Amino acid sequence: MSLLRSVIYGSLVLTVLGSAAAIGRPRADVVVSLDQAKLLRLPDKTATIVVGNPLIADASLQAGGQIVITGKGYGMTNIIALDRAGNVLMNKNIGVEGPAGHVVVVYKGVERETYSCTPGCERRITLGDGKTYFDTIIMQSNTRSGQAEGNSSAPK
Repeated sequence: MSLLRSVIYGSLVLTVLGSAAAIGRPRADVVVSLDQAKLLRLPDKTATIVVGNPLIADASLQAGGQIVITGKGYGMTNIIALDRAGNVLMNKNIGVEGPAGHVVVVYKGVERETYSCTPGCERRITLGDGKTYFDTIIMQSNTRSGQAEGNSSAPK
């Protein structure tokens, strides 16, 4: 009987802790895909924009009181809009999710290659890629652009 009581008590504790964690987790007001952008209208009289973590999402001010939010890395951050007196006019949680669209990931043992396949498949640099992978992609890109320049009929 004691074992059954322990199992029930353990299940109850895990359920309560899981519910508390879900309640305490901030919800994203704006969701952006990695390497994508969204427009967000700023409140009137906004003088300053603060981005919590620009490695997750970045913002650039546009004419007409709008900002472009770009997903830079996975996770959650926030954007705060302040007026000239320092009063908070807006505080939005920004969630950045994995890449959207036609993305293919190929695993070779522990290494992976990511391809963006719209309209054709090209290698794509993604968060978590190592220096060797990055250098390989850049070298291939430079080789292709050098070949394209070499095939050009324009005078040099």
